[in-house]
Amino acid sequence: MDHNADAFRTDLMTITRFVLNEQSKHPESRGDFSILLSHIVLGCKFVCSAVNKTTYCSQLNTCLAGLAKLIGLAGETNVQASEEQMTILSLSFSTHWLLLCLLQHYVPGEEQKKLDVLSNEVFVKALVSSGRTCILVSEEDEDAIIVEPSKRGKYCVVFDPLDGSSNIDCGVSIGTIFGIYMIKDGGEPSLEDVLQPGKNMLAAGYCMYGSSCTLVLSAGSGVNGFTLDPSLGEFILTHPDIKIPKKGKIYSVNEGNAKNWDGPTAKYVEKCKFPTDGSSAKSLRYIGSMVADVHRTLLYGGIFLYPADKKSPNGKLRVLYEVFPMSFLMEQAGGQSFTGKERSLDLVPKKIHERSPIFLGSYDDVEEIKALYAAEEKKA
Repeated sequence: MDHNADAFRTDLMTITRFVLNEQSKHPESRGDFSILLSHIVLGCKFVCSAVNKTTYCSQLNTCLAGLAKLIGLAGETNVQASEEQMTILSLSFSTHWLLLCLLQHYVPGEEQKKLDVLSNEVFVKALVSSGRTCILVSEEDEDAIIVEPSKRGKYCVVFDPLDGSSNIDCGVSIGTIFGIYMIKDGGEPSLEDVLQPGKNMLAAGYCMYGSSCTLVLSAGSGVNGFTLDPSLGEFILTHPDIKIPKKGKIYSVNEGNAKNWDGPTAKYVEKCKFPTDGSSAKSLRYIGSMVADVHRTLLYGGIFLYPADKKSPNGKLRVLYEVFPMSFLMEQAGGQSFTGKERSLDLVPKKIHERSPIFLGSYDDVEEIKALYAAEEKKA
């Protein structure tokens, strides 16, 4: 046993230690915000575990369904054994026994609770049980949740419990996005407490579930990234003080919608592919999971675009729990976020599931698209 290595691992900067260190800089703090964050972290750990299990079970079911057909256990009559069947039949008795045990538990078509629904329940319970929240807005719930008086605190949390969940079966990174507001003193919590501009947010972050589980957080003084160490069950600081490059080499957009774009967006993407100033063309990278696309943009630079178009004139992404938290993080890391008309964080939503276009990323890249929209407006 390497005792020195084990001793070193106890000196890691965990997210709990990091938050408590930050709390100590504010003598007036009573620890409420730290407790709320600890409950969000617990929810992320739970969802990470559920995502891993769901991905594994999905892959196992696909595999076992194929094997069941292969060795004639799926109600089919095999006239002549194929080479693959002969290989399976030649397995050792112990391996064959294990396969049969697995097949006993395989039930074609059996569905468990959808992961996005489960994730929503996890976060709602985690946030309410913290005793520090008063109103919650979730992508999964049509109405805002007002916390019962005995469990109320002074924070409002807006969140998308599982962004990109439709991609889980193909192994694409998905994630949780959240933003935190503080309510005004006194009075009953109401929608006015969350229908505020994003610049009033106290904190924002996302947790990405992929090849590793990464939580990126900002409480208004920079952006830091933490990676879950499964052996410890702790998020460890791995990306301190993230700063997005001032200009990037990547653009991220769904070009399948190109025929419906407005002029400035079409011109910008054309410029990315065919620059006229002698610079290199940008590379297109589009995953289709906002958390994954924004995470890459944050680390490598470039721009993420989800513009309005003829089919969706108000954009597709939700203001409160997608546009605002990601814009908050991007600005804290030195980037920008723009709606096509104004700074994203200056928007004042009128309803909890309102949508907006968004262009966010490296400062200089967003400046370019802002200039194109300004030129278009001048023409009009």
